[in-house]
Amino acid sequence: MQSYIKVVKPFGILDGTQANEFRQEVALLLESNHKVILIDFREVTFMDSSGLGALVLCLKTVRSAGGKIFICSVNDQIRMLLELTSMDRVFEIFSSREELEQKIMSESI
Repeated sequence: MQSYIKVVKPFGILDGTQANEFRQEVALLLESNHKVILIDFREVTFMDSSGLGALVLCLKTVRSAGGKIFICSVNDQIRMLLELTSMDRVFEIFSSREELEQKIMSESI
């Protein structure tokens, strides 16, 4: 089941410096035909508007390729940013990777 989900784990500060690398990693997974991508924010300490923009671009790219993207393990700052921009209604957010895996096992994505 875990090989079905490809995990991207950005780290540190997700800003303009890391945004391109983050988007490229997601694009490479799509090129390799991976259609379910989980962005694990466990190691991200801060995300600014550039990081949020990269996340939204990843969402558009994944959806246009017929895939699904999920996020998990967001800290309070990232959760607040997602809520203030109403992106918490766009992304399906899980508390952990295990929670997503349980959902997938209990229903088909």
